[in-house]
Amino acid sequence: MVRAMNKQTLGLVIGCCLGFAACGTTTTTKKTTTMAQPTPPPPARENPFAQPSALYLSAPPFDQVRVDDYRPAYAEGMRQQLAEVRAIADNKSPPTFENTIVAMEKTGTMLDRVSKVFGHLAATEKNSAMQAIETEMSPKLAAFRDKINLDAPLFARIQALYDKRATLGLDPISVRLIERYHLDFVRAGAMLSDADKKTLSALNEEESKLMTAFDEHLIKETNADAVVVDKVEELDGLSPADIASAASAAKARKLDGKWVIPLINTTEQPSLRSLTNRPLRERLFRASVGRCSHGGDNDTRAIITRLAQLRAQRAKLLGFPDFASFTLADQMAKTPAAAGKLLDQLAKGAVARAKQEVADMQAVVDKAHGGFKIQPWDWAFYSEKVRKARYDLDEAEERPFFELDHVLKDGVFFAAHELYGVTFKQRTDLPVYDPSVRVFEVLDADGSSVGLIYTDYFARESKRGGAWMESLVDQSDLLGRKPVVVNCLNVSAPAPGAPVLLTFDEVTTMFHEFGHALHGLFSKSRYPYFSGTRTPRDFVEFPSQFNENWALEPRVLASYAKQHETGAPMPDALVAKIKKSTTFNEGFATLEATAAALLDLDWHSLPATAPLQDTEKFEAASLHKHGVDLPQVPPRYHSAYFTHIWSNGYAAGYYAYMWTAVLASDAYAWFGEHGGMTRANGQTFRDEILSRGGTVDAHDMYLAFRGHEPSVEPLLKKRGLVAGKKK
Repeated sequence: MVRAMNKQTLGLVIGCCLGFAACGTTTTTKKTTTMAQPTPPPPARENPFAQPSALYLSAPPFDQVRVDDYRPAYAEGMRQQLAEVRAIADNKSPPTFENTIVAMEKTGTMLDRVSKVFGHLAATEKNSAMQAIETEMSPKLAAFRDKINLDAPLFARIQALYDKRATLGLDPISVRLIERYHLDFVRAGAMLSDADKKTLSALNEEESKLMTAFDEHLIKETNADAVVVDKVEELDGLSPADIASAASAAKARKLDGKWVIPLINTTEQPSLRSLTNRPLRERLFRASVGRCSHGGDNDTRAIITRLAQLRAQRAKLLGFPDFASFTLADQMAKTPAAAGKLLDQLAKGAVARAKQEVADMQAVVDKAHGGFKIQPWDWAFYSEKVRKARYDLDEAEERPFFELDHVLKDGVFFAAHELYGVTFKQRTDLPVYDPSVRVFEVLDADGSSVGLIYTDYFARESKRGGAWMESLVDQSDLLGRKPVVVNCLNVSAPAPGAPVLLTFDEVTTMFHEFGHALHGLFSKSRYPYFSGTRTPRDFVEFPSQFNENWALEPRVLASYAKQHETGAPMPDALVAKIKKSTTFNEGFATLEATAAALLDLDWHSLPATAPLQDTEKFEAASLHKHGVDLPQVPPRYHSAYFTHIWSNGYAAGYYAYMWTAVLASDAYAWFGEHGGMTRANGQTFRDEILSRGGTVDAHDMYLAFRGHEPSVEPLLKKRGLVAGKKK
């Protein structure tokens, strides 16, 4: 996942000064012969965001940033950008591309610096002070954005350029930049009446507050609902490393002598695969699905129903029947109907496949005289039993070959080198925000620097769940910037001295997020607007899902899949079993993701006149309507903790994962048709997809690369969902 990080993104913490020197006071003391001289006040300290970072490639000065730097930096950053924009809007000279559009691209550099650092640390190192400032600043930033987006003189200059764009003698990318600025301003309400602009601003402010509140409640609830275990015997089935990790998690909470299983953000929890204790599996599952929906201070149901309503009201103001229609009009899919058609196509095969998977697991239970019907908390556990029986394979057999550092350096980095010619050099001279974070410089085939990538792979209570990539410095030739990006995962931290052994799902996630990183690192854009991952939501997940394919590429797998103690390569028989099992459980995986995507579209297809919804009834009706309400397969996210759509920018956009899965499988088929994993093919993909950012329409970009419309058939084949195919 890519977190949206741009000039509109928040980032924050505590400060008391409006100026840029740290606050200080001085006192005047009468000098006497018996009194010591007063200690002079320390010299004023410049705010670390006041100037561009002096570190290599403008890497963030994490070691210099203090909590009380953020608020004054935000205040000054907004002041500066408003002054810069005001100068453009009030310019007496006729509007030109340089004095209006390019000038806009150069505004807000200080605000961008603080937003990126705070936005990242608010997701990875959140504490009560940061949360307080985030809550305070969110509506201020919403109002700030509206001051720019709804500025009539500024829009008049953009409109004038838009009207004569074909006669300005500009290159196609510059013309596209004018068109995008114009469209963004229109979609932000620039053409509304003054009364409607006021209404829109109020809706924007309320939405920003609610999104921040949702995020705060979910983090607190996820931490609070971690499952506490009193007896180690209850953890039977977990590996020694996982048990040690649970003990460490309990100790961190001052629960010595107990064990804690933290929750991750999805409905499914990793420990459900291994725990033999069925009551504990049920308790863990119910803790997951009950988050934020059982009353109390962290219940999010009132927040999300109001968010759905006000988004619909905003869409109506802007001339759309609902928020989904508004959102998808500027995406590859164009309409909710097009997105829904793809989802329904996938859901039909997924439901049929999942029902067969249930039957296979039920047979295992019945053979053992279990005396119960498969429930959601049984799925992961019994699917592992089926997998072991069918393929003679279980997770415990795989994990010793997936040590984190080997996967990163000999897998993820190795694949990038083979495809794109890049190499990686660890940098220990740049500050990090947590001791577990590492920094690597990416070097091109000619030895020149491409950029930097930070890796932050371990779960912490201060860190939100899931996995994502974001940009800390956006590439831009105009501003002379090279990219600095970060990949985040939430792998359980090991006990001291223990190896970090991954599941294959975690291996795939590492490859996925690195695909996003490559999209940012390989950017070659003049304008910041088009840099890196700034593409439609239903395109941005394409490079990441595409990169997952290399995890099982024979040359790559042989490089990283080695026994962590002996270095012995993974046996050929085990490799064969893993590859043979790749379509296993795909009914479940496809159905849970498709159900969540359909639920998202339904929430955001409500009209502005719809009343506030009963969350549970709405969700049940949505899943039933689409025929995806298989009891054993809940959505990947229930509404109350669906962070992607309520606070992370994927509103009416979660379908993008399935949409881009089609692109990713189709693009991988192109590699197969052209000789596979070669430097030439990698360079083509880098040049035609990864380097272009948003400089070209996403649909046109894909057509230019592939030569025809994307086909869903490679994805159906990959997931074993081809009609009539028996698994």
